[in-house]
Amino acid sequence: MILLTDTQRDRLLANGRDRDQDHIPVVKFFNPFGAGVWLATELDLDGDIMFGLADIGYPELGSWSLNELRSIRLPFGMGIERDLLFTGDFPISVWAGAARETGSIRDAERLLYRSGRLSGGTRPDTEPPRS
Repeated sequence: MILLTDTQRDRLLANGRDRDQDHIPVVKFFNPFGAGVWLATELDLDGDIMFGLADIGYPELGSWSLNELRSIRLPFGMGIERDLLFTGDFPISVWAGAARETGSIRDAERLLYRSGRLSGGTRPDTEPPRS
């Protein structure tokens, strides 16, 4: 799977040049087999170091390597995936607050979705779509 589209990369780079803002997440990555969710808001000019909210057991704001995400090998030849339906809708501070309150990004997404604060375009990656 392509982890970043050209449009997403351009938005992340633009956000990275304007670091003093509370950016809306551009892309969500997740481990389809277990723990690991990343909401990226920025990308450094080097094209590797991302900033956003990461949750590999506890949600925290910080930086990580896109190349390291790409190199993770999971069962059945799979890797980290990009949530194709994700729409950030809120600044990263809202996501971070909800994730700290609920204990994880996945639970924060459920909370924000069920409360009507997220648009219908996003679906938690661990629940089937609703009819």
